[in-house]
Amino acid sequence: MAVEENLTTDLGTALSIDFASRFNQQFNSLRDLLGVERVQPMAAGTLLKTYTQADVTLAGGEVEPGDVIPLSEVALVEGPTEELTWDKRRKAVPMEDIQAYGFERAITRTDNALIREVQKGIRTKLLAQLATGTGVASGANLQQVMAQNWAAVTTAFDEDDVQVISFINPFDAADYLGDASISTQNAFGMNYVQDFLNNRVIFMHGEVPQGTVYSTADQNLIAAYALMNGGEIDRAFDFTTDDTGVIGVTHDINKQRLTAETVTAYGLVLFAEVIDGVVVGTIEPAPEV
Repeated sequence: MAVEENLTTDLGTALSIDFASRFNQQFNSLRDLLGVERVQPMAAGTLLKTYTQADVTLAGGEVEPGDVIPLSEVALVEGPTEELTWDKRRKAVPMEDIQAYGFERAITRTDNALIREVQKGIRTKLLAQLATGTGVASGANLQQVMAQNWAAVTTAFDEDDVQVISFINPFDAADYLGDASISTQNAFGMNYVQDFLNNRVIFMHGEVPQGTVYSTADQNLIAAYALMNGGEIDRAFDFTTDDTGVIGVTHDINKQRLTAETVTAYGLVLFAEVIDGVVVGTIEPAPEV
């Protein structure tokens, strides 16, 4: 019987399509939950800028017919910037694991772990940036802090229809949610509840310090990414992507090491554009008796 041609190549392509599809499905689910409408493809190396709220000085109003209308001044003060850079990852499955678990299963189970690590990196950057928010609030317990954060965010964006998004530590949520008749779900490695405590969605994750709540408006969040499809990258590498080009992945065999390798590259940052539209709330410790 003739050996089937391109068996490894075809299976590797199928695994790459599955990897890119699963990552993007999960990322799109997170985008929908956050209400992120601004998804901006950019060139790697672009500086991602943040701002403080616009300082507007109005002029004009009642102007005599034919007179020049005075200019109103709108000043945006730039905050910290971050460069959009490539994030490249590679992992290898040895021949011994392929024998023990089977080729496809051995690759898929380790690809799942790689996807979780990629998600972790994106999530960690977002939470680290939210921690630099300049809005402040406090309260005696989680419910009070959530209320104060909601008020501060809606005030910061008082001219808009604001949907508030918050991030809290699971231990801060445990006692409160234990008495509430709700169920949590999971997206992008974070548990969440929707339409709770005046928030569109509340995410719970251990990277948020205990006693701290980050809140902002959904319209304040941007997803910026470097395109993986098209241009010179397509000419140089055989990355598989989906239509968005958010992430590229390829599977290959390293015969010198007898390993099956997965290589992935992406440049993706979730961030809040207006830094003083991010409120960092603090649960005050109970006074000592």
